[in-house]
Amino acid sequence: MSKIEYDPVKDKFSAIIKNSRVLRRIFYFLLDLFFLRSWHIRRMIKRAGEALDQKGEWKLLDAGCGFGQYDRFILSCFDNVTVDSVDVKKDYLRDNEHYFEDEIKRGEVQFYYADLLQFDADKTFDMAICIDVLEHIEEDVRVMENISKHLKHGGYFLMHSPSHYSEEDGDEDDSFVGEHARPGYSKEEISDKLKQAGLEPKRVHYTYGFWGHKAWVLSVKWPMIWFNKLGLFAAIPLLIYYPVVMPFCLLMNLADLYTKNEKGNGIYALARKA
Repeated sequence: MSKIEYDPVKDKFSAIIKNSRVLRRIFYFLLDLFFLRSWHIRRMIKRAGEALDQKGEWKLLDAGCGFGQYDRFILSCFDNVTVDSVDVKKDYLRDNEHYFEDEIKRGEVQFYYADLLQFDADKTFDMAICIDVLEHIEEDVRVMENISKHLKHGGYFLMHSPSHYSEEDGDEDDSFVGEHARPGYSKEEISDKLKQAGLEPKRVHYTYGFWGHKAWVLSVKWPMIWFNKLGLFAAIPLLIYYPVVMPFCLLMNLADLYTKNEKGNGIYALARKA
């Protein structure tokens, strides 16, 4: 089986949605619905952000914003936050600037190019998120150090990545590891690297456990294989496939959200700057 890749599929969707606000809203909804990591991350952002929002104005850094999915959630969830959203993909940044035009004018969010290995800013942040980014960067501790330097004392850092258990997901050619600098993190490894960066881990948790992984295979992995092989023509069989499997996938995602997974193919860590 040929190697599955996220980026070509993401780029195809980006080309479709970039000029339509309606399609982009639908796309955000589908990302939040299908990708279990979004269930976990949105819950953790809300928990950490509620206390910050009650104190008044605060700043958040989205380190590797991609399509701006979490920026939309953050701006809709909190009243007092302003967001700096950075990425190395300039086309994604341009598309985000188009979609968030009104929010940019109100000063709620700004998008700009930044290489996280060289990241520097003239401000500090109350919280930073780095979702499915670190696994792509060899010098991951350096990135975490750069972000940590710009966090206020007591500021939150939230990351998500594949875990080292993702290596167990079948044959290497049947994985997304080709796009990664490493297969994934263990709890011990990510905790140690966070400490090296001056961050104190508060909660480290495996995602995509027994139930979540099964949901991912049905709702994401197999459709990705079809999209890689068939392109947008895959949408035709998926119109029949998804109504059948999605109710079961959603229930399995919910089970993963409230299960203390001893292992899982993903991992998140919430840390605070000492």
